[in-house]
Amino acid sequence: MIAIRTAAEIEKIAHSALLVSEALDLAGSVIKPGMTTREIDAVVDDLICSRGARPAFKGFNGYPAASCISIDEEVVHGIPGDKVIREGQIVSVDIGVEWEGYYGDAARTFSVGAVSAEKQRLMDVTLTALLEGVDQAREGNRLYDIGYAIQNKVEEAGFSVVRDLVGHGIGQSLHEPPQIPNYGHPHRGARLCSGMVFAIEPMVNMGTWEVETLEDGWTVITADRLPSAHFEHTIVITEGDPIILSKGN
Repeated sequence: MIAIRTAAEIEKIAHSALLVSEALDLAGSVIKPGMTTREIDAVVDDLICSRGARPAFKGFNGYPAASCISIDEEVVHGIPGDKVIREGQIVSVDIGVEWEGYYGDAARTFSVGAVSAEKQRLMDVTLTALLEGVDQAREGNRLYDIGYAIQNKVEEAGFSVVRDLVGHGIGQSLHEPPQIPNYGHPHRGARLCSGMVFAIEPMVNMGTWEVETLEDGWTVITADRLPSAHFEHTIVITEGDPIILSKGN
């Protein structure tokens, strides 16, 4: 069952989502060659806690950090550690926040210095695909209209959408129904209604859509080791245009 949130609940989700956006803004501003992913995570953790909120990922199913930081061929769920960030890489940062019992979740992919034209195109296409998916999150549409729009944008650019990982509902838990694939056939799935809150998150690979999970049990990488990009927003469906709750600077 997909929850329909009250205005008061949406305000709390929005606050959490804005804190996620603030943390992503900060992460993007500090990422530079020579930093470790652990150093970035510490900055994120400190900011969230300083705002009176809780890093939602820390402790989630045993996850040890405040953020997921994934580099180049790492799709999602990279565990922050001693890995050093280098010029020319792309770095995806995924952050969740819980505040007063409500959750926000978002991700962005950042370039480290000058990146290749194809990596930049991958990032641009992924962000555009996310926004086109968000635009389909409208009252009266169907759930799979979102994924259909994302898949079309990605595949017309010659890239592929990850199929093993999906977006999700969000609110009083980090992951709630429904699952939101980034692919599918239009006009299918649950009817969308005002008050539904979703985390829409295309993960787009330069090569194959297939992925593998490393021995740490968390880090997902592309099967062909080509780069991947990840963008995510927490959004709410309204009677008019969808509202992005995690929109940053």
